[in-house]
Amino acid sequence: MTPADFSQLSTEEQAARRKDVRVLILTGLGLNCEAETDAAFRLCGARTEQVHLLDLLDGKQNVRLADFSVLAFIGGFAFGDHLGAGSVFANKIRFRLYDQLIEFIEGGGLALGICNGFQTMTRLGLLPGFDGDYRTPQATLAPNDRLGYRDAWIELGFDADSPCLWTRGLERMPLPTRHGEGKFMTADDEVMQRLIANRQIAARYIDADGQPTQDWPQNPNGSPHAIAGVCDPTGRLFGLMPHPDAYLYAFHHPHWMRRDDAAQQPMEGEGLRIFQNGVDAAAMR
Repeated sequence: MTPADFSQLSTEEQAARRKDVRVLILTGLGLNCEAETDAAFRLCGARTEQVHLLDLLDGKQNVRLADFSVLAFIGGFAFGDHLGAGSVFANKIRFRLYDQLIEFIEGGGLALGICNGFQTMTRLGLLPGFDGDYRTPQATLAPNDRLGYRDAWIELGFDADSPCLWTRGLERMPLPTRHGEGKFMTADDEVMQRLIANRQIAARYIDADGQPTQDWPQNPNGSPHAIAGVCDPTGRLFGLMPHPDAYLYAFHHPHWMRRDDAAQQPMEGEGLRIFQNGVDAAAMR
């Protein structure tokens, strides 16, 4: 089903399809954004289930990744970011859950990684995912150029020609960032050039004129090519450092009442649009 076909469905039919979308949210071990991520997907009409990673690894809840449409790698500080942000969490999955993870992806599943989740996805090898290789890490999120934890709002610009399903139809968006290891780095320049050529850089830090920027604080970590988020070639897997889960309502923005159109703006925060794109893409499968 295409987006055009989905838009032609009645409101009731769209809601029924979204209700069939099951989202698995991995929790625990220092992650701390499960409530807002859960709320985001539920606001978009999906059904959510939060599962502690260790319970999943030990089979305590009889959960299989293939039973879900979407896998969410949430933000936080898994294992205190020891050995590199997302590294230990990724290794737990790599050695005990990887076959299930590959089955989920090859079966058409979608995945979203936010901040620590993006770091985990790169260390697992899910991103950039060239040629269907979701096992070989080819990128990482390194310490910010200005060392230390940076917590501030930035502006994102999206590539309209990216295959990313999560950013479909988006142009620009303010979002909060909060991280100390967000500089996107590739194994070599060939990997970077493939990302650029494939239009897999779905989100970039932009300046007031809407142009990608390397300047701090608009680019809070010094990522080359202003990279804020990347997808795999299919567009189903997407990771980004800023937090759309922290902008679900208009009043989450610190300046929302200062806007000239404050009284007319919708109550939904702009970050919700990323989640809605993902849920709708899953609902069209």
